Amino acid sequence: MELFSTDRDYKSLYTPGSIQPHGVLLALSEPELLILQVSNNTQTYLGRKPQDLLAQPLSFLFDPTQVEVIKQYLLEDFSGVNYLKLFICTDEDRQFFDGFIHRTKNSVILELEPTDSSAQVTFGNVHNLVKEAIAKLKRTSTLQEFLQLAAQELRIITAFERVMVYQFDQHGAGEVIAEAKQEEVSPYLGLHYPATDIPEQARELYRRGLVRVIPNLKAQAIELVAIENYETHSLPLDLSLSVFRSVHPCCVEFHQNMGTAAIVVISLIKDEKLWGLISCHHQTPKNITSEVRSACEFLGQFISSELANKVIQEEVHYKAKLESLRSEVIESISQADDFIDALVQPEPRLLDLVGAKGAAVCLDGEITLVGSTPEVEDVWELIDWANTQVRENLFYTDSLSKLYPKAKTFKDTASGLLLLQISKVKQYYILWFRPEVLRTVNWAGNPNESIKVEADGSVTLCPRQSFEQWQQTVRFTSEPWKLSEIDSAFALRNAIVGIVLKKAEELAKLNQELERSNQELASFAYASSHDLKEPLRGIYNYSTILLEDYACVLDEDGIEYLQTVVSLSVRMETLINTLLRLSQLGKAEINLQATNLNQLLNEVINVFDASRQQAQFHIHIPRPLPTVQCDSVLMGEVFSNLIANALKYNDRAEKWVEIGYVDEEEWERGRVGEGSQRCGRVSRLGATGVETRGKYFSASSEASLHLNLLASSSQSPITFYVKDNGIGIQKHHLETIFKLFKRLHSQEKYGGGTGAGLAITKKIIERHGGRIWVESSVGEGSTFYFTLE
Repeated sequence: MELFSTDRDYKSLYTPGSIQPHGVLLALSEPELLILQVSNNTQTYLGRKPQDLLAQPLSFLFDPTQVEVIKQYLLEDFSGVNYLKLFICTDEDRQFFDGFIHRTKNSVILELEPTDSSAQVTFGNVHNLVKEAIAKLKRTSTLQEFLQLAAQELRIITAFERVMVYQFDQHGAGEVIAEAKQEEVSPYLGLHYPATDIPEQARELYRRGLVRVIPNLKAQAIELVAIENYETHSLPLDLSLSVFRSVHPCCVEFHQNMGTAAIVVISLIKDEKLWGLISCHHQTPKNITSEVRSACEFLGQFISSELANKVIQEEVHYKAKLESLRSEVIESISQADDFIDALVQPEPRLLDLVGAKGAAVCLDGEITLVGSTPEVEDVWELIDWANTQVRENLFYTDSLSKLYPKAKTFKDTASGLLLLQISKVKQYYILWFRPEVLRTVNWAGNPNESIKVEADGSVTLCPRQSFEQWQQTVRFTSEPWKLSEIDSAFALRNAIVGIVLKKAEELAKLNQELERSNQELASFAYASSHDLKEPLRGIYNYSTILLEDYACVLDEDGIEYLQTVVSLSVRMETLINTLLRLSQLGKAEINLQATNLNQLLNEVINVFDASRQQAQFHIHIPRPLPTVQCDSVLMGEVFSNLIANALKYNDRAEKWVEIGYVDEEEWERGRVGEGSQRCGRVSRLGATGVETRGKYFSASSEASLHLNLLASSSQSPITFYVKDNGIGIQKHHLETIFKLFKRLHSQEKYGGGTGAGLAITKKIIERHGGRIWVESSVGEGSTFYFTLE
């Protein structure tokens, strides 16, 4: 693995001007095939001095048949290195060579390596070994098993002492993820190497050349000799793809420090990028035959191909799992009435959707936490910060504290964050969290030793002296988010948006149908009620006449029957009037205007005070009510109905009713409704409260004006309440009491009634765009809440 220190060193890596001594290099012109440059060792291998070969045609060395073969190779469009067999006739005998030919920008390079007739591994043996290795590799199921077996098989083929599979990360640093070695050799499995060990330029060379062989790192490099007075002789010869390219001194020292004398490096390519290396080490000089070299290259290509398949297969299996989970979530959401419950139940499903340990669902100011998460306040602050970081509705990091320093305080739950923005208009988010993973990185020596700062401040890369295990603890990081997990989160957002749009369309259609149906029902109720009143009035009148004029001829049973007819007709007229009232509420436009609720309520209380002189009741108003936009007549009916019920359904000697309001902030503080599920504890009458028998509390004009200005300028919704100390309502009746003609008691108890007052009240509140609900404790009392838009 080649290391160098300056820009000039980077360039010298491609144009070193020398080769390794175990072969010969010829640089040829094209198409003449004149010898322009040669390595200064031709006498040893070719029996010719360099000066005798320069400017000579290639036919000076090879017979016409072989020259023609070489020309045929050059007619093909190839970007790599081609292999061929050649020979030269010498005075003594024929000398056979393994030839390697490739084309550069300015010349053709032919490299010759003498064949070793005493090689212990024949072509047949290598072929069988490769065939058997491929068969075994195909049977593996996991990526780790595949790479480990690849290392073992290549060690058998090369007979090197150590074979490592080395994987690059996104920053260029690497890790030994598989290893096959002799027992006495120190293990490197699991060790990490900094990016400076194999800089980007060296990685590019490995990407272009599939196999790099260095038989002897200590061997003296052979310089190139160029033709005199040739127009290109001053241009450095590009040896990027040269089989015999000499080794950079920094690389030599690096490997010698590791105790290595010979190396073979096989490149692993995935998606046309350098994924990793298979590095073979030997402690003594060792060469491999061309057959073994070809086998390494072939196996490297096969491993690269299968590597992509194995990685894809693992990704596909994981992606399929995520898609299955996402389908379950989407189905739950599409069928559920409560979005949050469908999303967070069961909890593991939401977490497994992206492989998280915790999650937070934020919808319109409410946060639901799942699993291991920061506190709610921390989540809110995190959302505020992340709003500035979100791009295309997503934000993710595996080291949150590097970007958001406060995250160090909750590193145990959220060192990693994946945030999904569902809506840009409202605060709709899903946040997934991953805890800190304290990783002990085992480096092959201290990585900082490869960086040397000179006296002038310049930085130089240099070989590290030690490769003993050196540990570094990495903090404030989580497991990184996979692309499939990010895609899964984004797909969930798109699905949720689609479901919301579909439900909005369905709801709009349903609302249109309901509106039409309500109009028809209201018209029917009005017509029916109106038409029924005339015959009913006749029944009442004739029954009354019979009682007045013919009572003397009727017995007691007849009189009782007529009295029952009169009573029932009166009750029926009351019910018909109620239906007419409801139908009018549905048809008539409400008259919205600024209404001082203090004056309105004072008028309502005066009516009760005048009509119940003997009743013992108290109405408490803790503070003046605000001025609101409403229909004053209808709102008077709301207060009248609620106060009437509060006093009617009360069997205490001392009856009281409290009327007031709370804003959004007071809901949070829990100001109203002792025992209330929504707002917690409620204070009883405060110092400003007034206990009065049917009298209204009158505040100063200055205080009322100030309160009304606050109410009119506030954007927060106001919730009004009417609270009593009556008999209370059982929990299972809290919803049914608002239905028309629904009574919880017999006609004889608590003063009778039609059971329509709360239905009318609900209708009025809804016509104002608000809602009404009740919270109650049996035997203690009830609190009716309502809002107005």
